[in-house]
Amino acid sequence: MIAKLTGRLDSSGAGHAVIDVGGVGYLVEASARTLDTLGAAGNEVTIHTEMLVGEDFLRLLGFARAEERDWFRLLTSVQGVGAKVALAILSALEIADLQRALASGDSAMVARANGVGPKLAQRICNELKDKAGALGGIAGTGAAATPAAGPQADAVTALSGLGFKPAEASAAVAAANEELGAAATLDALVRLALKKAAK
Repeated sequence: MIAKLTGRLDSSGAGHAVIDVGGVGYLVEASARTLDTLGAAGNEVTIHTEMLVGEDFLRLLGFARAEERDWFRLLTSVQGVGAKVALAILSALEIADLQRALASGDSAMVARANGVGPKLAQRICNELKDKAGALGGIAGTGAAATPAAGPQADAVTALSGLGFKPAEASAAVAAANEELGAAATLDALVRLALKKAAK
């Protein structure tokens, strides 16, 4: 499994780039936003990847950040959302905008992506409203954004494992972090977040 590539940007086109790693060119499909971050041919780039394997195909998808890859995985967990549609959504919407759309059930915003009709947009909102909180907190619910890594993210995972909905876990951890400050340990965060979530 290829999880990350670091090399020279050989070329890029509509929906893809070729990354030269030690003389081997990897064709990577990517969202328009990811392609924009790569810059001009010849640049040294690092890209997070997801490999899709089927009976008659092998595709490598690239993402500027691991967080974007996590969102791709979440989007493709929805029935009817394939790789092409998920990349179209990530091209059309910033992750923060996507989080807000899911939190508020704004299917019209999700439907702005190419290939996403009203019914599919509504299904995406319905299925991911609660799950999206695990990927960094949902804006608009009163929860501060939780980073994709570190004690806050681990605390959200811990609370989710105890049965709290991801959005509830994110909100409780954000409130606990605000009270404890940036130097809060995982143990302290979890204990205070549990108290806040239980209120």
